[in-house]
Amino acid sequence: MAQIQPIETDSIAEKYLIIEGDSIPRRFIDLEEVLVMPRMKLATRDERIRYYILKRKTKKVYPYAKLASERLTELRKRLDELPKKRQKKKYAKRIQKYIEGEFSAELKKLTKTEGQILIKLIHRQTGKTAFQLIKELRNGWRAFWFNNTASLFDISLKREYEPLEVEEDFLIEDILLRAFQNGVLERQAPAFEIDYYDLTDKWVNSKSVANKQ
Repeated sequence: MAQIQPIETDSIAEKYLIIEGDSIPRRFIDLEEVLVMPRMKLATRDERIRYYILKRKTKKVYPYAKLASERLTELRKRLDELPKKRQKKKYAKRIQKYIEGEFSAELKKLTKTEGQILIKLIHRQTGKTAFQLIKELRNGWRAFWFNNTASLFDISLKREYEPLEVEEDFLIEDILLRAFQNGVLERQAPAFEIDYYDLTDKWVNSKSVANKQ
């Protein structure tokens, strides 16, 4: 009987990557999402000055907001592990003193506007206002007292971060994202979803259309 020769079929050789520290060969590398950010159009000299001052202050206080988020995450995780309410209260009090000691000296050096930007960024990174955090970790009276004291310096601990509603918050978000992509600041995801393209549609694109009209 005649032998049937196997028919060669087309095939594509797949290439795998061996990444140091990873025991599993991979066909692709996960890359971080890169935003295509439009050039910030600052029409007037006053707008440029305002943006660059805001940029300097945002870059200065962001690390404190990031650190506050990390400390809060650690605190909550540890509290969940403690079985008794008394243990939780004792541990929380000890951590509060530690955080206050860690932050207080540097925070006293902040200007009013830097303090308000920090309050907004704390909300961005934790999902809660500074007032809510104080109320959660202390009692309501202390939170009220802190808020009224802060109001003497034009700082509201109840201030939220609203880049879709407040133009300055949009500028802060723009500054942060550009600093993340340039490696100037260490990226930390916000506690809630922020769509940068929705922001630019409102604050950049719509403004351009209005100016043309």
